[in-house]
Amino acid sequence: MPKLCRFVASLSLQLRMMTGLAMTWVVVVTILLAWGWYTGKDLVREVNFSHLRYETHLIADEVTEEIETRLAMLERVASRHPSGALLDPGGGVLKDNSVLLELFDGLVVFDGDGKVVTDWPVTPGREGLDISDREYFSFLREVGRPYVSDPIYGRITGLPLVLMLVPLKGDDGRFMGALGGVVEVHSGGIFRRLSRVRLGGEGYAAVFSASGQVLYHPDRRRVMGTLGDLSHNPALDLALDGWEGERYGPTVNGEMTFQAYRQVWPADWIVGVFLPEGQVLAPLWGLLKRLSWVGVGIALLLLPLLGWMVWLLLRPLYQLQSQIAQVGKGLRGRVSLGTEMKELTQVAEAFNAVEVERNQALNDLRGRQAFLDSVLASSPVGMFVTDTQGRITYMNDALAQLTGRTMKGQDRYGWVQAIHAEDRDAAIELWRYSMASGKDFLRQYRYWRADGELLWLEVHASQVAIDTEVIGFVGTVKDITARRQQEAIRQWEAEHDPLTGLLNRRGFERRLEEAMADWRKLAKPSVLMLFDLDRFKPINDEGGHPLGDEMLRRIAREVGRCVRSSDHVARQGGDEFAVLLPSCTLAQAQRIGEAILAVINDTCVVHEGREYHVTTSLGITEFREGDADIHAPIERADAASYAAKRQGRNRLVVDESEA
Repeated sequence: MPKLCRFVASLSLQLRMMTGLAMTWVVVVTILLAWGWYTGKDLVREVNFSHLRYETHLIADEVTEEIETRLAMLERVASRHPSGALLDPGGGVLKDNSVLLELFDGLVVFDGDGKVVTDWPVTPGREGLDISDREYFSFLREVGRPYVSDPIYGRITGLPLVLMLVPLKGDDGRFMGALGGVVEVHSGGIFRRLSRVRLGGEGYAAVFSASGQVLYHPDRRRVMGTLGDLSHNPALDLALDGWEGERYGPTVNGEMTFQAYRQVWPADWIVGVFLPEGQVLAPLWGLLKRLSWVGVGIALLLLPLLGWMVWLLLRPLYQLQSQIAQVGKGLRGRVSLGTEMKELTQVAEAFNAVEVERNQALNDLRGRQAFLDSVLASSPVGMFVTDTQGRITYMNDALAQLTGRTMKGQDRYGWVQAIHAEDRDAAIELWRYSMASGKDFLRQYRYWRADGELLWLEVHASQVAIDTEVIGFVGTVKDITARRQQEAIRQWEAEHDPLTGLLNRRGFERRLEEAMADWRKLAKPSVLMLFDLDRFKPINDEGGHPLGDEMLRRIAREVGRCVRSSDHVARQGGDEFAVLLPSCTLAQAQRIGEAILAVINDTCVVHEGREYHVTTSLGITEFREGDADIHAPIERADAASYAAKRQGRNRLVVDESEA
């Protein structure tokens, strides 16, 4: 959206007006299409629910009629023949009623114990088959009324089938057996109505048992399958419990559909009809697309007419633009329009008044500029002026001589790149902040002169405003190179031992504080070593302090060779030394400590033909979680150093005390 706004702002007024009209047309058409879409969806929903309700009733009624017809025929045969005749193993009665095979794929008679007595047509292996363990036979025997079984796989044929059973009773009303009709699920006799239903390209009807098995589906691979978890399809879940009605929701595979359900009560089945949402809404979507193209066509036809009307409206404005440009070039003194448009006449009068004031202001500004140039040019201090964007518009001779750069050619922009790389980003960031906030810019940074000399400069710039309107910045530049060099020398002397050139206690503790801060913030490990020299006193006593000083210098030099460039070595005072090893593990520190022991052992001084050697007792510790300040590791390293002395000197001891 911001990019679109910037693009529109970059257009001419005529194009902006045309764009605004086009966008208004797009918004209106979009609103109308959206309203049509949501209104049409509700209408399509009601129409399709009515269609589904009608189709589902027809299918359910026909399936119910098919089942009731078959059960009635079985009951008629059972009532016309004594139970004994039907239970005759010869199967003569079934043969005489072979007309039932128009309705069934087979007929079966069971005795009271659930064994097949006879069947027609005869299927090898079926006679004598025991179905007493089947739920449907137990239900028929207990209830004594016609029953339609859940779909099962035949034990003999292996085909999916449904049994329609009626009880056979004796004269005393006692259960004698059952007469059953076999209906193969794939034969489609009961579901002939479903195979003729036309519900568009993707709509379909299906039949399910109350137990969740699929009896009929256009995709034969799903027949005899189970529905599984129906938590995502609550409508079908309700239908399995006896609910009838219409819903919009997902199917078993997650597709959003319009659904309708009706019960087939004689068989405890459910008929479901499904229309995918895409198919239902496709006509509405097609209509809206056609209307969209009509809207585009109307817009394209209206654009030339709108463009001509906008041009007529803006023609006086173009005249005003032309005259203002002529005033700016000095070709005319004022704007004079021949138009009756009141607004443009007022703009022209306001411009003429502003032009008079502008000429007066320019004359005043020229006088002030001449005075300012004279003051800045005579100043011995380097001075510069920038515009509101921070671009240098003026620098005096003192600044040009100091930096070796001028306002000409590439030097106009080279001053930024001449700031030392390590100071440049911080200086630029502070400069931008000062420009945005109006606060003074005060910064010291290193600067490369044009001839390659490195200077330290102090730059101070302040905002310049006239009547609260900011017009730029004015600043001074001082050469503080000598002062910074003196400060650096004093800083070095304050933190270093003059005898050995190593860090002194003050400098070492500052670096120890920095390492401790890194440990707390970043968990950056560091190791501390403390040691003093064993048998150093005889060197001072026998050879004098100059000999002792020489020994200290040699030890400092040799220890410095053992550590890494990032490590810090210090002389704490007298013959006491310390080493800080940032980003170092304890194991690595031990190897460095062993190297320090070795070089100190090998270091000697000679006085009157006698060699003097010293050893050291070195204590090592690492930073720990519980360290509140630097004194904790110092105390541990010092204690480890004393432990090394007690153990015989010339050794290192790693502090292993508990944190």
